[in-house]
Amino acid sequence: MTPRPFRQVDVFTSVPYLGNPLAVVLDGSGLDDAAMQRFARWTHLSETTFLLPSTQAAADYRVRIFTPGGELPFAGHPTLGSCHAWLQAGGQPKDSGMIVQECQVGLINIRRETTTQRLAFAAPPLHRSAPGADLLAQVVQALGLQAGQVLAAQLLDNGPVWLGLLLGSVESVLQLAPDHLALEKLGVKVGIAGIYPPEEVPLLIGRANREARAFDIDVRKKPGISAAPGLEVRAFAAAIGIAEDPVTGSLNASLAQWLMAEDHMPARYLASQGVCLGHAGQVHVERDAQGQVWVGGESVTCIEGQVMLGTSLS
Repeated sequence: MTPRPFRQVDVFTSVPYLGNPLAVVLDGSGLDDAAMQRFARWTHLSETTFLLPSTQAAADYRVRIFTPGGELPFAGHPTLGSCHAWLQAGGQPKDSGMIVQECQVGLINIRRETTTQRLAFAAPPLHRSAPGADLLAQVVQALGLQAGQVLAAQLLDNGPVWLGLLLGSVESVLQLAPDHLALEKLGVKVGIAGIYPPEEVPLLIGRANREARAFDIDVRKKPGISAAPGLEVRAFAAAIGIAEDPVTGSLNASLAQWLMAEDHMPARYLASQGVCLGHAGQVHVERDAQGQVWVGGESVTCIEGQVMLGTSLS
């Protein structure tokens, strides 16, 4: 076993413990797949990353991303959290205006905003298609919805594959109590979105959510919330061992590309995610003049130290 530098980072928040936690092993050299998977399963976080030297000249570093159940080709909050940890540990990008991360889907550009120091990644290309009628009907049933509550549905693939559903109201999104076992058996990850009407003051938790009726709080007054969101998002991923993910960058990226293309959302908005789990994730989404969608947020380091890791269990 070898001591390795380690950070646990909270992503998509400026306030510790209100975002999505990420475990980052800053030196994954010499670790085999089994060792990485074992540690990711032990952390029991939605993702754990291992930083490695890049294998491509254009990249600043390479990252491998593991859930408790397996490796991902790309994920959003691990991209931003790993970059935050890499920079904090003294990483120096080849280009001062852009950090380039290597992962299984290829090279991901990450920009650092000069005024806020917020990091944002360039959303990978999206492949989308209509879901099969049988799959959609089974997912709708597992979510406890009626078919008429779903305004639109798409299979979204930017590395991870999500079944994206747009519901008719934010309250419908916040009230969901899915049958996670049924979703696990279907083997599909489901991303749910609801659009806030411009005049609506969003609540921290939907009024009809029985677990949180006492928390009838204006979301804009909650610590960690800087502005009223335009989109409410939830992510159910029992298929990879995560019942509900607090804040999901890859899903928000693909939702943005889809919803902007269909004129459901403007070229710039703030997404809220995690409120039903007691989190306050904020995802900043923007489409630039060239049509590239950027997905960003703050990150904060909560734990710093060393972990003992090696390929042997002895």
